[in-house]
Amino acid sequence: MRTDSLLIHGGVDGDKQTGAVNVPIYLTSTFRQAGLGEDFGWEYARTGNPTRCAAEKLVAELEGGVSATAYASGMAAITAVLSLFKQGSRLIVSRDVYGGTFRVLDQIFKPFGITYESYDMTDLSGLAEKLTEEVKAVYIETPSNPLLSVTDIQAVAEIAHAKQKLVIADNTFMTPYLQKPLELGADVVIHSGTKYLSGHSDTVCGFVVVKNEKLGKRLAFIQNATGGVLPPFDSFLTIRGIKTLGVRMDRHVKNATELAAWLAGHPAVKKVYYPGLESDPGYALQRRQARGAGGVVSFELRRKYDARKMFKSIRLITFGESLGGVESLMCHPATMSHASVPREIREAMGITDGLIRLSAGIEDVEDLKEDLERAFRKAKG
Repeated sequence: MRTDSLLIHGGVDGDKQTGAVNVPIYLTSTFRQAGLGEDFGWEYARTGNPTRCAAEKLVAELEGGVSATAYASGMAAITAVLSLFKQGSRLIVSRDVYGGTFRVLDQIFKPFGITYESYDMTDLSGLAEKLTEEVKAVYIETPSNPLLSVTDIQAVAEIAHAKQKLVIADNTFMTPYLQKPLELGADVVIHSGTKYLSGHSDTVCGFVVVKNEKLGKRLAFIQNATGGVLPPFDSFLTIRGIKTLGVRMDRHVKNATELAAWLAGHPAVKKVYYPGLESDPGYALQRRQARGAGGVVSFELRRKYDARKMFKSIRLITFGESLGGVESLMCHPATMSHASVPREIREAMGITDGLIRLSAGIEDVEDLKEDLERAFRKAKG
């Protein structure tokens, strides 16, 4: 099946036992055993649940992987992947990586002896020399959060694989509808399914997809051993959300592209970050490796505009954490998504106090422009 059909019929398509068109929600903690060493395919809900299994199979098929594991959050998914590495391991990580990823690397795994180095993935000329013996993986976000910088996945994979290193790609912003990192050479794909996969701001979840069976079995072991699993009701909500992923992403991209162009010409805006604009340095690469530029636009206000007044003045757009919902969401990265990153590191990344991240929803784009225009007027000093 092609992607648009897989979104609806992939994974486990309905319930063969009853004919239900949706996968049932199996709200059970344990399963009856037929006898000693005899089960019906299920034992205990942490180890496996039919609804969660259906969500995992669906996301694995969409990404073109051999298996997927589902977690109670995107951060739980990232933690499971980082748990693949041992003390003394080192990772090369995208410079402007999500603040939560930076925090777990810096404050949880670094004290355990798993270290990292930030690297500007828009210039791969020095990447090979960074891949020393202790480096085990290259971890990328593309486009990155929140500056939307684009990384050449295929080129990173070629460089990393030449030195037997894993490539881990966070595909949250793109989803498998727009971009498939495994096909481009990545070994592991991570999703915060809370965002576009679920798409309705009603559940928190994470997924890891791999194209290697051995790696998949190791992640399944980590998932079971550590227990940060996705509950059955949230698995159901995620499957339900994925059914409309294609039509939602088409509208997200359309609205974001139009808003980015409008913001680029607005007197309140100093700079726009969006790889769907021809003026963006990642435009050509984004067109080559993805079907669209996604639904997130970041922009920097000019100094005479007060961001605090702007956030209080928006009416249709929601000021809050997260992204990827059907409703438009606005965030202040310096104090929200990247607050855990020390100021000097944050500013070196380019995340200034004037930077705003806008997740374009699927509302009428003219209403979104009017809401922003009103907020800009009130924010002007």
